[in-house]
Amino acid sequence: MSKDNLRSQYSTFIMADNLYGIDVMQVQEITKALPMTRVPLAPKYVKGLINLRGQISTAICLKELFQIESKRNDEVMNVVCRLNDILVSFLVDKIGDVLELEEKDFEHVPDTVPRSIKQFVKGVYKIPGKLLTVIDTEKIAQRIQEESKQATMNSNA
Repeated sequence: MSKDNLRSQYSTFIMADNLYGIDVMQVQEITKALPMTRVPLAPKYVKGLINLRGQISTAICLKELFQIESKRNDEVMNVVCRLNDILVSFLVDKIGDVLELEEKDFEHVPDTVPRSIKQFVKGVYKIPGKLLTVIDTEKIAQRIQEESKQATMNSNA
């Protein structure tokens, strides 16, 4: 099968009026805002822990992680993903549709994208009238694990 015929599906969401997506195979579920328990000394982007029917999920604010400033404060939605063995809930502004896109339309991240975002992105798809930025959840999981190890080392010092 040629690259022209390959298709991928993405669960999409909006943050600060931009469209983002995560591979549907990584998304466990999508929920409305849930009660959170704060985590002392956690990085600013870790908003707390969520009890998701008996499973504990770390709530990550993607706008904080990506250092996106936004005046909007929409009702927060949760995109729940399992990254390695960690259950993570990404807090986003609004849920979009599931899009099926052709690999031939995939491009590398433009150099104009700020490093704070680019480091967590696989690439972009051109969609009529807009771009879909594809999130690299593995890189986010690595960041979480690195910062958790660092915090543990600092608290033991």
